[in-house]
Amino acid sequence: MGMRASCCRARTSSRSTRSRFGFSVTFRTYISIGRSVSSYHGNWRHESNRSRIHPRPRGCRARGTARGPRGPQRHPDRRGGALHDTRSGDRGCRIKAYRSVGDGVADALRLSRAMTLKCGLAELPHGGGKTVVVLGDSPLTPPVRENLVLDIAETIGGLGGRYRTGPDIGTTPQDMAVIHRLTPGWAFCRPEALGGSGNSSAATARGVRAALDAAVARVHGARAVTGLRIGVIGYGSVGRLLGRSLAADGADVVVADRDDRLRAQVETDGLTWTASDLLRQDVDILVPAATGGLLSPETVAGCTIPLIVGPANNQLTGDEVATLLHERAITWIPDTVASAGGIIHAVCREELACDEPETDARIDAIGARVDRLLAHARTHGTTPLQAAHALATRHPQATA
Repeated sequence: MGMRASCCRARTSSRSTRSRFGFSVTFRTYISIGRSVSSYHGNWRHESNRSRIHPRPRGCRARGTARGPRGPQRHPDRRGGALHDTRSGDRGCRIKAYRSVGDGVADALRLSRAMTLKCGLAELPHGGGKTVVVLGDSPLTPPVRENLVLDIAETIGGLGGRYRTGPDIGTTPQDMAVIHRLTPGWAFCRPEALGGSGNSSAATARGVRAALDAAVARVHGARAVTGLRIGVIGYGSVGRLLGRSLAADGADVVVADRDDRLRAQVETDGLTWTASDLLRQDVDILVPAATGGLLSPETVAGCTIPLIVGPANNQLTGDEVATLLHERAITWIPDTVASAGGIIHAVCREELACDEPETDARIDAIGARVDRLLAHARTHGTTPLQAAHALATRHPQATA
C-alpha cells in the first residue's frame, strides 16, 4: 500500500524569539511528503517509494542563533519528518547528533518505515512517521532547546493531523505536553498529571520482556530466564528496567554502556558491568537497548549468541544482516515486534479508551506474536524479519 498523498505537501516554519536571558533564537523547518527523497545540498540521495523528505531550499538553513555576553553563538541543526504511511502517521521525535545531515535524514526514513511495520504487527490503526533533529556541534542550551520544541510543534501543526509524535531519544513527556498544547492534541505520552499516558519506558520494557520470554521458550527450551547469562547493551530508561527485571528472575545480567558514569548505578542494582564488546562475549541472550545500527555484516561475523532481542530501534544496518544472522543460527527478534509496548500503551490509553489491565494484556500479547512469528519462520524456512513482513501484511492496517 503506497502513500495516499497525491502530491507533494511542504511545510516551512520559522521562529524568532527573545528569551529573558537576552538570547535571540531563530529556527526554520521544512517538511515535505511525497514519493522520494533528495539531498539538502545535492550530495546525498535516497529513493523510497513510501516516504519523502525534501530539503530546505539552498540558503534557507535550519538553525538557532543566540546572542549572549560573548557575542553571537550559533547552534546549527537540521530537522525533518518522514511519513512512511499517511494513515495518521506515528510517532517519535528524536533530537540527536549525527555525523551528517544525510545520516539524520536516512535515520528518519528507516525509523518511519519501521514504525509502519510496528503498527501493522501490533494491529494498531496507524501508519508510521518520525521527526528527527540533527544537532550541530554547538551546545543545546535551554533557551535554544525551548525554541526548538516550539518550532517542532509549529511544523507538526502544519501537517494537519497526518502525523502525531511521541517522545524518543532527546525528548521527554514534558516536551510532548508542549507540543500537545500547541497543536490540536497531536502528541502522545504527556505526563499523566496532564491527561496523557506518561513515560512509555515501562510499557516498552514490559513488551520486550514478553518477547524475550517467548523467544527463550523457543530457542533455549526454557520457561524462565533463571540461570541464563544475559547481556544488556545500553542502561537507559528501558535497559535499566529490563536489567532489573531479568536479574530479579534469576538471570546473570551483564551490562555495557558507552557512558562510564552509569557503572555505579549498574553495580548498585546488583548487575555486572563490563567494558568489553558484548557481541563477542559468551552470553545466552543479547538485549540491544541503546541506539540502532548495532548489527552489521562486520559485527555479526564473529557473533555466536543464540538469541538477540531488545528495544533498540533499527538494530540492523540493512535487511541483509537478518539473513547473515539466520545463516549463523542466531535467532533475532525484529525490534518492530519486540519494542511495540510503548506505542501500544499510548494508543490504547489515549485513543482507544482501554483501561490499564486491557492495555497490559495487549502488550503481553507481544509474546504470543513472537511465538507465531518464530513458528512461521521455521515452517517457511525464512528469517524472522521476513516472517514479520509476511504477518504484518495479513493485517488490514499494515504496510510492509
